[in-house]
Amino acid sequence: MDEAAAPTGRGGRRRVGRPSEQVLSRTMIIETALRLLDEHGQDGFGMRDVANELGVRPSALYNHVEGKDDIFRGIRELIGERITGEMFDAEPWDAALIVWAREYRDAFAAHPPTIALLAVMPFHPASSVSVAYDRVIRTLTDVGWSSDEALNILVSLESFILGSALDAAAAPDMMDPGPRDDVPEFTEAYRARQRLVERTGTGPADLAFETGLRLMLNGLRAERAARAERAARAERDASDPGREP
Repeated sequence: MDEAAAPTGRGGRRRVGRPSEQVLSRTMIIETALRLLDEHGQDGFGMRDVANELGVRPSALYNHVEGKDDIFRGIRELIGERITGEMFDAEPWDAALIVWAREYRDAFAAHPPTIALLAVMPFHPASSVSVAYDRVIRTLTDVGWSSDEALNILVSLESFILGSALDAAAAPDMMDPGPRDDVPEFTEAYRARQRLVERTGTGPADLAFETGLRLMLNGLRAERAARAERAARAERDASDPGREP
């Protein structure tokens, strides 16, 4: 192929250091697609776009991926692998959930266009994400929740985390009420938070995430403590039927 006929990337630019088809890999294809998503948004790539970026024919991609949906599954796996899960082996259940939630948010916040796309995509039967979920469920059931409760807790946390990842991509002043005078409480709350941002150096999305995470974990701790107290009371009553409540 002469230089004039060489595949080009978006905007007509010729890619430097393009791989040959012999060194093309599934990982290379998925990482390229993720970069295109980051650069161009939800409609950031088609199979031809990925092939052009890699300097190969589109047909060559199908030796490694089944199609665009398979690439999306691979992107989910790639992002999911950045959430290590090691915290569940080293930390108490509540501390582990906090570290996991922060890693989860950071992983998706780094790639905002993927959030809405991947949040509703069914899992592949061999997905490593399911293995990560299994560790969360096991951690929760080990400290007293039933399996169905543990799954609901996981989904609740995940919904909050993904929403927070979207918030992290929003403009910091998105909620600024401006000069209007008909929402005085909201305006004062916004100004107070801005003062907190300036005082702490922590962005508004991070402040909101940490507040929400603290409230959710406090709620889980409180419910677990209340359950333990009810169980202890029931045990005392069973061992001493004549005891006054």
